[in-house]
Amino acid sequence: MTGATRIPAAEITGVKGSVIKRFARKTLGQVPTSIGVYWHHPKVLMDMAAVGGKVKKWDACDEQLKSFAHMAVASRVGCTWCLDFNYFEAHNKNLDMTKAREIPRWRDSDTFTPLEREVLAYAEAMTETEPAVTDEMVASLRTRLGDAGVIELTAVVAFANFTTRSNVALGIESDGFAAACGLKPLAPRAAVGS
Repeated sequence: MTGATRIPAAEITGVKGSVIKRFARKTLGQVPTSIGVYWHHPKVLMDMAAVGGKVKKWDACDEQLKSFAHMAVASRVGCTWCLDFNYFEAHNKNLDMTKAREIPRWRDSDTFTPLEREVLAYAEAMTETEPAVTDEMVASLRTRLGDAGVIELTAVVAFANFTTRSNVALGIESDGFAAACGLKPLAPRAAVGS
């Protein structure tokens, strides 16, 4: 992490804290900085984690498309923690890592299919301060993903905005998950508006 969080991480204590730390070390190899920051309000931490767990169980939209959409949001908002963590997750889920690395500069990359480009554009359009989603975007995705797939993709992007914007506001940055599993750094982010 390059800077301090805006709210210093709290000491994670108690029985619940011990369980959370043990689970984090087992699944991630370390306790993320974000857990310490959110530990100031354990109900918020637990509810955010519960929603995230439910999001992971949805199955109407392709896992790779959802992962790429979340990374596009993280890249657009500038959440280094989410981008790093989702890159780590993509690696662990055996997703296309060449494409995952290119998410921050997807418009300039020739590695994405037309559908993936539509999903990435949709994720970015939902992420704009005033959403820029068009009828045409939704109609095309409905044709390609079906109604349930579009609903799920939309909810995943909304959840990504929820988590990325929270992390950026609190100054939570990358914990180095991608480096911890020996992965090359992510592609640099293309300039916004290019």
